[in-house]
Order: sequence, then structure tokens, then C-alpha cells
Amino acid sequence: MNKTFLILKKELRELFRDKKSLAMMLIIPIFIPLIIIGMSALFESQTDVDVSTYNKIGFNYELSPEEITILESLDIDYQIADTNDLETSFADQEINSYITKDGNNYIINYDEANVESSYAAELAKNYLESYKSVLENNYLASNNIDTTLFNNLLTYEQKSIEQQNFYANYIVNYGFLFILMAITVSATYPATDATAGEKERGTLETLLTFPIKSKDIIVGKLLSVTISSIITGILSLILAVLAIFYVGNTYDIYEGVTLINSSIIICSLIIIIAYSIMISGLCIAVASMSKTFKEAQSALTPLTFISFFPGMIVFLINIPNNALLSIIPFINFSMNFTDVANGNINILYLTLMFISTILIIVLVIYYIIKQYKSEKVLFSN
Repeated sequence: MNKTFLILKKELRELFRDKKSLAMMLIIPIFIPLIIIGMSALFESQTDVDVSTYNKIGFNYELSPEEITILESLDIDYQIADTNDLETSFADQEINSYITKDGNNYIINYDEANVESSYAAELAKNYLESYKSVLENNYLASNNIDTTLFNNLLTYEQKSIEQQNFYANYIVNYGFLFILMAITVSATYPATDATAGEKERGTLETLLTFPIKSKDIIVGKLLSVTISSIITGILSLILAVLAIFYVGNTYDIYEGVTLINSSIIICSLIIIIAYSIMISGLCIAVASMSKTFKEAQSALTPLTFISFFPGMIVFLINIPNNALLSIIPFINFSMNFTDVANGNINILYLTLMFISTILIIVLVIYYIIKQYKSEKVLFSN
């Protein structure tokens, strides 16, 4: 233990003296609150759109007094022209959408790739639904049928029973996914410097001349990289929590929603520690096989993508967590982060994640120790 502690002390001293390592560890987390605030501002701008930006709708037929009344009630700026003129106006972006009529069939023409045009199409759909309701009531009234009997056949109302809304789930989940990515990036540089860097500088050969076992060297290096990763993870979590509190009190899209609480923070901290241990071991294992610093950096680059994209894909597809996914590396951290962010804390899944992580670390340490006993792997000459 004393020898392991000496290696850890040596690695931490070199880590905190290295400006690049400190930059990776401390600067990358700053981007997480910027992402959270920026995405929240984007969501707010999309939901708070003035109707005047998409209410210009054209018609290729004459409108009845009832239709004009509905259009005015929906604040629609309508234009009547033939189809060719409407097509030209639409192409010139003078109108956002236009409706063509063929008998009793109405066609809403819009550009799906254009946000304003899509909003205008929804507005046109509301207009047609309202006009259809007017026509139905007029028909019933002309046939001396009480319209209230039909209007009251079905009534409904919406009641949200979720504590989170779409924007809240999205922003919290992606904020936590970026924490995993930040931990991965911060682990790559110190792991590379502690292994391939020492090989390239020739200091590893000197270290091995001392009466220190390979196990002590590996565990000491692993602990130093893990501490660096945990510092990055905790700093990222703190900044993410502060950013989430800020956007929750600033943007209307989160009104009445509890974005984060103490249980989420504690469980997130547990996941960060487990992930830091695993990714640090993997980084050291990969970097140990490289003979130069540059070669190790190239070999570790895919880990950055692997740490982020599986979780992003799982979140987009909305796959529910289960026992099997809780033991699959990388996916299990993202799945548990997603569950915790949504307030669904499952002790079994968290336990399976930890067991899986411990098994991976044991295998990784065994593999690295085996590699360090091989001169072919250790020395570039």
C-alpha cells in the first residue's frame, strides 16, 4: 500500500503540474452549462413564436362570411388569389402556406422543412376543423336537429400527471450525457501521459528499476487518473446543477416543473464515480499498448464517441431500462443517468451497474499488469 501510495503521489504531482492536464480537467466542464443554457434558450424561442411570423395563408377560392369570421378569430392574415399566384407568393415567402380547394376536398400546401410554414399548416388545419364544425352545426340546424345533443356526445380535457415535461427531460438528460463525455475527455490525457508518455520520455524504464511491483505501479496510475476523472465529473455536475437551477427559474418552458432534487444529485454522483473508475481503467489499458504519446491519443479518440453516442441513441429511441442493459458497458451508465434524471431511481439497476463496473476493472487491471510484465509492450526499442 505504501508503494502504491508513492506512485499515486508521484502521478498526482505530475498531473497538477501539467497545464494541459489541468485544462482538460477544469476547462471542459465549463461547456456543459453553456450547452444547457443555450439549448434552453433555443427551446424557449421555438415555443414563444409570435403568430404574425407564420399567419399568412393564401386561398384559391372565395371565402364565405363564416370562413372570414373564423380566420379573423384565429388571427390569420389571409390572401385570395388563383393557384399560380399563390404558388409564386409561396415561393417568394410572401405567404407561409396556402389552401387549394377541389370540390369538398381541401389541400394544405406547406414546406415541411420550414418552421414558419409548418406552424402555418397547423394554423390552417385548426381553421378547417373550425369551419367543418360550423358546417356540421348548420346542417343539423337546417334539419331541425338539436345540435347540443351531438356536441355533448363526447367531451374531453387534458391533465398532465408527469412531473417533468418534454423540454425538462431533454435538457437534463443531455446535460448528464455531456458530463460522461467530459469525464472521458479528461481521462484520456493523464492516462496517455502516465503510460505512453512515460515510455516515450524513457522514465518508465527508470521507474521499473525500483523495487516496486507492476501491480503497485498500475494501481497507483489508475487511482491518479480516476481522481482526475472524478474531479472533472464533480465539477461538471456542480456546473450542470447550477445551470439547471438557472434555466428553471429563467425560462417559461420549465414553469411548474421540478428539474432536479437532492436524490438525483446523489445518484448522479454515484454514477459519476463508477464511470470514472471504468473509463480510467480502459484509457490506461488502451494507452499502455501504445509506444508513443501521439499513437495513444489516436487510439483513445474512439472512446470519446463510444461514451456519448450509445446513450444518445438510447435516449432518442426511448428504450426502457432493464437488468440486461444495466450490465452492458457505457449503455448502463447512460440508461441509469436517464432514469435518475427522470426521477426513476432503481436500486437493482444501479447495483448491477456497479457489479459490472467492478468486474470490468478487475479484468482491465489484470490485463494491464500482464502487459507491463512484457518488455515487448513496455519498451519502444
